[in-house]
Amino acid sequence: MVTENPDPADPARPADRTRPKDPARRSDPARPADPVVSGAVNLRDVGGLPAGETVTRHGVLFRSGNLAQLDREGTRSLADLGLRRIIDLRADDEVAYAPSRIDGLAVTTQRVPLFLGSVESFFADDIGLDEMYRRLVEDSSAGVVDVVRGILADQPVLVHCTVGKDRTGVTVALTLAAAGVESEAVVADYARTEGLLPEWRNRRVVQMLRSMHPEAVHLEDLATRSPAPVMRALLAEVDERYGSAAEYLVAHGLTEDELAELRRVLLRPR
Repeated sequence: MVTENPDPADPARPADRTRPKDPARRSDPARPADPVVSGAVNLRDVGGLPAGETVTRHGVLFRSGNLAQLDREGTRSLADLGLRRIIDLRADDEVAYAPSRIDGLAVTTQRVPLFLGSVESFFADDIGLDEMYRRLVEDSSAGVVDVVRGILADQPVLVHCTVGKDRTGVTVALTLAAAGVESEAVVADYARTEGLLPEWRNRRVVQMLRSMHPEAVHLEDLATRSPAPVMRALLAEVDERYGSAAEYLVAHGLTEDELAELRRVLLRPR
C-alpha cells in the first residue's frame, strides 16, 4: 500500500532480486511455480484454487504489486504471460510518482482507484486492517464491481495496486469468493502476500513510516502484513451482511449473467 521508489538503481534497493521464500509454496510442492518477472513484487497466478467440483484456471487471473520497477527482462517476462488487460487500483498521485513500466506491451490499462482518501490518511488515522478492509468493501463497492467487469472483458488479466496486499487482496478475494472458491483457499491466497514481500523492502518502508508516525499502533500491519484471520473475518462479515460475496457484487450492480460468466471464465472442472 505504501508508495515505493520506482528507481531500480536506488542504492537502498539491493541488487539481489530473488523471490522471497514462500512457506505456502514449500508446503504445496504440487502447486505450479509463480511467474518470475524481474522487478515485480508479489506477482502470482491465482490458478489452482479449489471451488467444489471445480478449480480456478491457470493463466487467467494474475495479481501483483506495482509495475514501476520492471526492467527490460521483466517487461519481456510480463509480455510472455500474454496479458490483454492490466487493472491498476492505485490513486492518481501513486501512478504519477511510480508509473508502470509497460511501454511496448499490447495491453489495455484500466484505472480503478479504490481508496476514496489518500494512502497516507490510513497511517495518519492509525486504523487497523479490519477497518481499512471494511471501508474498501463499503465505500469502494462500485470500483470492486468495475474490476470484476474488467476481468470479464479480457483475459489474461492482471490486477495490482502498489504492494498487491490490501486493495488487490480484498478485490481478488471478493472476486474468487463470488466465483465459488472455497473460503479457506481464498484466505490462504490472501495470506501468501506476507511471505512474498522482500524483507529489505519491509525494513525500509517501516523505518520511513515510523519516522513519520512514531506512535502508530497499526503501522506494521498496514505496511507489511496479511493475516489470515483478518480476511477470514472480512469474508464472514460480507456473508453476514449480504448473504455471500456473490450477492454483495449483485447488490452493487453486477448482473446474474455477469456472475455466471465470472464462474465460467475463472473455473474449470477438476
